[in-house]
Amino acid sequence: MHTQTDFEVESLGRCQLRSPLEGGFVSTRTRVRYHVEIEEGNEPAEEILLEKAGPREHIFFDPTRSRAAVVTCGGLSPGLNNVIQAVFHSLHYNYRVRDVIGIRNGYMGMVADSGLSPVPLTHDYVEDIDKLGGTVLGSSRGQQDVSAMADFLQAEDINILFCIGGDGTQRGAHALCEEVKKRKAETAIVGIPKTIDNDIPFVWQSFGHATALHRAAEVIKGAHVEARSAVNGIGLVKLMGRNAGFIAAGATLASQEVNFTLIPEVAFPLEGPNGFLQALEARMRARQHAVVVVAEGAGQNLFDEGLLKPEYDASGNKLHQDIGILLKQKIGQYFADRGLPVTIKYLDPSYYIRSTPANTRDRILSDQMGRLAVDAAMAGKTDMLIGHLHNQFVHVPIVTTVRETRQLDVNGDTWESVIRDTGQPRW
Repeated sequence: MHTQTDFEVESLGRCQLRSPLEGGFVSTRTRVRYHVEIEEGNEPAEEILLEKAGPREHIFFDPTRSRAAVVTCGGLSPGLNNVIQAVFHSLHYNYRVRDVIGIRNGYMGMVADSGLSPVPLTHDYVEDIDKLGGTVLGSSRGQQDVSAMADFLQAEDINILFCIGGDGTQRGAHALCEEVKKRKAETAIVGIPKTIDNDIPFVWQSFGHATALHRAAEVIKGAHVEARSAVNGIGLVKLMGRNAGFIAAGATLASQEVNFTLIPEVAFPLEGPNGFLQALEARMRARQHAVVVVAEGAGQNLFDEGLLKPEYDASGNKLHQDIGILLKQKIGQYFADRGLPVTIKYLDPSYYIRSTPANTRDRILSDQMGRLAVDAAMAGKTDMLIGHLHNQFVHVPIVTTVRETRQLDVNGDTWESVIRDTGQPRW
C-alpha cells in the first residue's frame, strides 16, 4: 500500500535561475493521479499525486558552471545510445551546458583503480550512435564502492549524474545519493529506467521493450515456419523475462502464432490431467505442429531446489535454471515414451534481441526519457527517476521504485488475451 509520502521527490534547493528554454514549461504544481480506475464503494483512503515531468521555468543549476556525466549499467537494451544522445543534445543545445562526459563500463568507470577514464561527449561523438545497438560507453554489472564513486564525482567536479539502468543500477544510484548527501555536495543524481523486461514499477513502458516485442515476434514466426515444415514439429522459443512475462505475452499477441505461453507469474504443472505435456500432446495429435514460448523465469518450480544451490549474478540477481533446456528434454522424452516422434527446434534469441538498434517507437521513448531526465536534473531534482504512468511522464523517488518488482497482471486484459489467443489451459 502506497502513501503520498512515497512519492515526495527530493530537491537540492530553490530554483532561482531563469531557464534558457523558450517555452513548453510544466508548472511545479502540476500532478498526475496515481489512481485513475476506482471501484465504486472501494475508493482509496488517500488520493496519491505524482509530480509531472517536464521543463521548469526556473532551474537550480547554472548551465555555465555545470558539469554533467552519463553512465550506462547492466545488460543491453535497444535504445541505450538514443538515450545518451538525447541527454547530450538536451544539455548541450537546449540548456547550453558545455561540459558533458560519458563514464565507461558502468559504475566500474567511477572507481579509480579501474583505469578507465571518462569520455568527453561531443556532437561528433554522439552524431550517429542512435543507429547502433548496445551502448557506446560500455556497461558492466556489479556493485562498486560507493565512497569511491563519490570521490570520483568530486574529483571530476561533476554536479549532475544520469544513471541509465535497471533496478540494480537504481539501487546503486540511491546509495550514491545518500553518500553525496553526507558530504553536503550539491549533486543531482537522476535515474533513467532501463529494463527490456519492462518490470520496473511506475514505468508503464520502458525503452527497448517495443523493439524486443518486434524482434521476438520475428523469431516466433521463424519457429512457426520450422514447426509446420517438419514432421510433428515443435518450435520452442525462450524469451527474456526473469520475473515478469511481459515480453513473452506481448510477443505472443503480436505474432498470433503461439499455442502455449509460459510465464513466471503462472506456475504450470508439467504432467498430470491438466499438465503442459498432456495439453501439448493433444495439440500435436490434432494439428501435428505447435509453437511454445517460455519466459526465462518461468517454471522454476519444476527444478529440485533442494539439490540446486541458488546462484547470483554480479548485480545480485538470482540466476534462474534454464527452463528452455529442461522443456526441450522433457518434451522429447515424453513423446518418445508414447511412440510419437517429434522434431523440436529450440531457439534462444535473447542476445540478438538485446543488441539490436531501437525501432521507431523506442527511439521516440528514449528521446523523451533522456530529455525529461535533463529537465529534472537542471531543476535540482535528485534521487529520483523518470516514471511513465497512465501515458504521462512523472518523477518517482528511486527508493520507492526499488522496493518491489512489476509483474504481469494475470487477471488483466493482456494475459486474458493470451489465454484466448492460444487456447491453453488456465493453470
